[in-house]
Amino acid sequence: MKLVIRVKLLPTPEQATALQATLHACNAAANHVSHTAFTTGTKRNRELRALTYTHLKTRWALGSQAAQHVIKKTADAYAALTGNLKAGNLGKPGSTRFRRAPEKPIAFRPQGAQPYDDRMLSWQMPQRTVSIRTVAGRKKRLAFTGEETQLLLLTHHRQVEHADLNASHVIAGRGWWMWVCGAESQVPALTLIA
Repeated sequence: MKLVIRVKLLPTPEQATALQATLHACNAAANHVSHTAFTTGTKRNRELRALTYTHLKTRWALGSQAAQHVIKKTADAYAALTGNLKAGNLGKPGSTRFRRAPEKPIAFRPQGAQPYDDRMLSWQMPQRTVSIRTVAGRKKRLAFTGEETQLLLLTHHRQVEHADLNASHVIAGRGWWMWVCGAESQVPALTLIA
């Protein structure tokens, strides 16, 4: 069964500034990778990594994992565009929408979601805090909360199915922050909550 686990992050003003700077840096870096992919015609993850990885780490002060996720997110966006064109989701071949879609680099919004994994996060479940890697360094004791069932699912997956939580996203809204993760479980959700 597929589960989505959501928790609300409760950063201090300093932590929120660092998170915002990180999202902006990651998405600016993704725009750079997208421009490189568009101008060179190189749209596969491994080849894009060879072209952009070092530059992302130095120019935007991204850690290794963040740089890898930025490159993969961009490669995945181009793969999705290609798939949508082939499936006819952007109109029939020759239509205006179909022609315009691949005419310019894919753009990422400054506040767009950014993938995170366990190498960038460290959870302290009893204290309900998380340590998270940002462009301003690691921010420790960032508080989080959520619905009780979501917190129970998170605790369960952190203890039992650690490997299943290796892909998650930090998402920003107007004045709020969320951590969202997809997880696989062999156990029905009602059993996990009970």
